[in-house]
Amino acid sequence: GQDGFFIGEPSHINSADSGFGTSFVSMSDPEMHHVLTSLGHVDAVLPVLHGPYGEDGTVQGLLEMMGVPYVGCGVFASAACMDKHYTKVVLDAAGISTAPGVTVDARNFTAADVLAEIEDAGLTYPLFVKPSRAGSSFGVTKVEKADDRETQQDRLAAAIATAGEHDWKVLVEQGIDGREIECAVLCPKAGDEPEASWPGEIVLDHQNDDQFYDFDSKYMDASASHVEVPANLPVSVLEDVRDVARRAFKAVDGAGLSRVDTFVTPDGTVMVNEINTMPGFTPISMYPKAWDATGVSYTELITRLIEGVLR
Repeated sequence: GQDGFFIGEPSHINSADSGFGTSFVSMSDPEMHHVLTSLGHVDAVLPVLHGPYGEDGTVQGLLEMMGVPYVGCGVFASAACMDKHYTKVVLDAAGISTAPGVTVDARNFTAADVLAEIEDAGLTYPLFVKPSRAGSSFGVTKVEKADDRETQQDRLAAAIATAGEHDWKVLVEQGIDGREIECAVLCPKAGDEPEASWPGEIVLDHQNDDQFYDFDSKYMDASASHVEVPANLPVSVLEDVRDVARRAFKAVDGAGLSRVDTFVTPDGTVMVNEINTMPGFTPISMYPKAWDATGVSYTELITRLIEGVLR
């Protein structure tokens, strides 16, 4: 429970002398007490963890079993939003638009079959091929239209193989002619109606024809982009984005916080790209920047999130 967290050095825990090589330490043995240290009473956990085991429902399930309050989405929402395929399934069922696409098993596919499936679905180029359960744009490839069928199959096969290095489940999505607009959602206390910030936009500062917001742009190149909140769009469109973000958050049974990433097309249509259940939370990240522009400071944001789960 809330008093059951212990930490220790892996070298001590795993040694034959102290842990018998099993990561198990007997707390009844006085000689072993130095191996583990209690964290004391834990009021709540803020699981600022990205990727597998962090935001996919795994650690959330552990905390549920231990009866420890934690900030953020529960097991279902975390798992569903980590898997982009199932995010689309849930949102489509709720009548919320997503980018058209098909799902491919990278362990067992032929490029000819995938190409036929793409054509049957009526997808238009460029396509984006991405792992279903990865983040930070890992394994994402932009595939342009080729002049001949054989070249197209080769491009698809290579893109699926790249995505398949991160997940056997791969999405092939139609590229959307629109702007990527992100909206922060806040719902600190269970049962409350979610609030949506003013939507923001990450503006790329080095524009070229084949660039998209990849891993290097996000994390390695500080000059690659800047954040604008609110995004330079009509207020009516910004309000539509906020409405879609709230609806998407509720559709996946969200809790605490999420960042809903959308596409806004030239005619003002809003569709959801993905939902990030534990968005970046540094002072320069979109989530706190969006709330700051909406009148909620960084400190107030964290305070409200923690106080919302305290028992």
